[in-house]
Amino acid sequence: MLLEVKDLKTYFVTSKGEAKAVDGVSFELEQGECLGLVGESGCGKTTTALSICQMLPKEGRIAGGEILVDGVNYAEMTEKEINKHRWEDVSIIFQGAMNAFNPVKKVGWQIAEACMLHDDLSKEEAWKKAGELFELVGIPKERVTQYPHEFSGGMKQRAMIAMALACSPKLIIGDEPTTALDVMIQAQILELLEKLRRELNMGMILITHDLSILGETCDRIAVMYAGKIMEIGTVIDIFEHPMHPYTKKLISCFPDVRGKRVVPDGIPGYPPSLIDPPEGCRFCPRCDCATEACSASCPELVKVGEKHFVACHNMEV
Repeated sequence: MLLEVKDLKTYFVTSKGEAKAVDGVSFELEQGECLGLVGESGCGKTTTALSICQMLPKEGRIAGGEILVDGVNYAEMTEKEINKHRWEDVSIIFQGAMNAFNPVKKVGWQIAEACMLHDDLSKEEAWKKAGELFELVGIPKERVTQYPHEFSGGMKQRAMIAMALACSPKLIIGDEPTTALDVMIQAQILELLEKLRRELNMGMILITHDLSILGETCDRIAVMYAGKIMEIGTVIDIFEHPMHPYTKKLISCFPDVRGKRVVPDGIPGYPPSLIDPPEGCRFCPRCDCATEACSASCPELVKVGEKHFVACHNMEV
């Protein structure tokens, strides 16, 4: 198993108390597999990714759980120890490539610098590798000497992917990698990520709020809400046989181009406070089929299929 996240709890210190941004999340990822993390804004997707990479802001801390990459627990490592594993074992593609690069340094140098630091390459070797990575992601290698302002949005995103691949990681995390790109460029970036994943046999976690993207690129999908996983399963499980009320609501929010022209129903209400979350199911206040059991206790993930797990007291099997 490439990645095992066990009962991960990541909390943030705020002026009003400690926010439980990720509260008991567990999932696994095999080598070469792609897992999609989906949910509305603030549900804990990015915090989960930053926890895996140990790149939380100073207000955040891992309060419990394990993050095992090839059996090594990243959650127990110091900053100095984790630096040896970032880029080599795990790398991340951040959202917002427009502002991700240093504007006064050449794009190729920002990639070559990582190669020199982690792979102990000479300056000449690192520049050569930066050019090879550019070609791998579809950018002419001659452009390694250009600055970020000379790149379009789509090219910056490709360069970000090249940077993430600099040290041949086993696991790559894409945190909404198509944000702010037009539909055609989005499709190209997703196709590129899928191609690289298969060719390099990398594990991949793709974070988004758009279910339609995951259907094209992922093997399995984990649906998050208010810091917890509500449902996890294969793409077929989630799209064809959703069992959690939140998953069903998410899917119904997308219009069916082959169906009647009707405005999709939204999800009424608001997510709960992560500083003082409800004792029971966190979706309970917004759920149409909630019962007393839902408000009394938080449901655990229960296996309902070979790779299908649901956390709901009233699921329809």
